[in-house]
Amino acid sequence: MPFQKIETGHQDVVHDVAMDYYGKCLATASSDMTIKIIGVNGSSHQHLATLSGHQGPVWQVAWAHPKFGSVISSCSYDGQVIIWKEGNKPDEWIQAHVFTEHKSSVNSIAWAPHELGLCLACGSSDGNISVFTARTDGGWDTTRIDQAHPVGVTSVTWAPALAPGTLVGSGLLDPVQKLASGGCDNTVKVWKLYNGIWKMDCFPALQMHSDWVRDVAWAPYLGLPKSTIASSSQDGTVVIWTVAKEGDQWEGKILHNFHTPVWRVSWSLTGNILAVADGDNNVTLWKEAVDGEWQQVTTVEP
Repeated sequence: MPFQKIETGHQDVVHDVAMDYYGKCLATASSDMTIKIIGVNGSSHQHLATLSGHQGPVWQVAWAHPKFGSVISSCSYDGQVIIWKEGNKPDEWIQAHVFTEHKSSVNSIAWAPHELGLCLACGSSDGNISVFTARTDGGWDTTRIDQAHPVGVTSVTWAPALAPGTLVGSGLLDPVQKLASGGCDNTVKVWKLYNGIWKMDCFPALQMHSDWVRDVAWAPYLGLPKSTIASSSQDGTVVIWTVAKEGDQWEGKILHNFHTPVWRVSWSLTGNILAVADGDNNVTLWKEAVDGEWQQVTTVEP
């Protein structure tokens, strides 16, 4: 794909960019308190809409699965999470729901695998994680993980809906409901929903970082028995966490020390390439070699 520079039109720092399922639209989040929707078509792009509603910097945006229609969620320093739906007119977006559960900045949002329904996890500086699930009557059910990271939650990510080691299409298994979170306590934690209550699913908490965990990303399901989570930190490292099978201990391995804060980690759809964005404005791609060592595949040139 040819390199393309897109002018967002934001008046301040852009914190997040999310591409929709079909790769046709970008949503961007900024300190100017708005979200921009930009249509991308080959080498051309056009500004489609500006969404206003937050009272502070917008940290993240996320597209829901298209089976739920055109739906975006956004989270902000103002403590609000807004669900936006495309209206009946072209490029019209309406606020479908505003969540005000959190009393301080909501730093991270993540839609659950679509098999779990329209379901959003949110991590906040108040230390709590909230999970909102849409009901058929248009309302929302809320479950919470109180004081998940008491000094603040920086990031949330969902496990794939298929349990590790299951064969795709091997009957109607109950989808797995698991989350991982990162926080200002330098730890990564894994949570599982038991009978409607979230409980910690890793003992002790996963601790290899010496500073705030900035991002966590659960790798897509590869058909292997193991689960994999990547975490990145203010301390400059990215750690790859793996667990061989349910109930075992997670093991961590440092992918690389970047010697600068690492802001974001993101898996490819196939789950075998990890993109890392660091404080020196570099984006690098990494792949696990046959011997289990991680190697840099390429640098994304700006």
